[in-house]
Amino acid sequence: MIDDEADDDDESPDIPLPNVKADVLKKVIEFCKHHREETMNDIEKPLKSANMSDVVQKWYADFVNVEQVLLFELILAANYMDIKPLLDLTCATVASMIKGKTPEEIRKTFNITNDFSPEEEAQVREENKW
Repeated sequence: MIDDEADDDDESPDIPLPNVKADVLKKVIEFCKHHREETMNDIEKPLKSANMSDVVQKWYADFVNVEQVLLFELILAANYMDIKPLLDLTCATVASMIKGKTPEEIRKTFNITNDFSPEEEAQVREENKW
């Protein structure tokens, strides 16, 4: 809550965002400013393409063409700050990175180690045939 004395000052009050790094916040602000000028197209689900340029406008596709670490930090920031369009865009980007890939390719993309033994993996594959 901001007290009445703050209105007399020329300075804006600080808004603590302990879970959002400064460089991530800059990207969030960049997104919000652009989104105010050009609203992002709705993202169809399931994704019609693994190429984000086929899903949203070029600016938005370029915006999420970033390193994985930054992409995941943007997801966390969008969730923490409750910015649904940014959360939708970043999550759709991760989904596009998974779309059409085998489990092995997904593990490689996201640097996930396979903790199943060959027997356990065979059992899971058998139980989940499709």
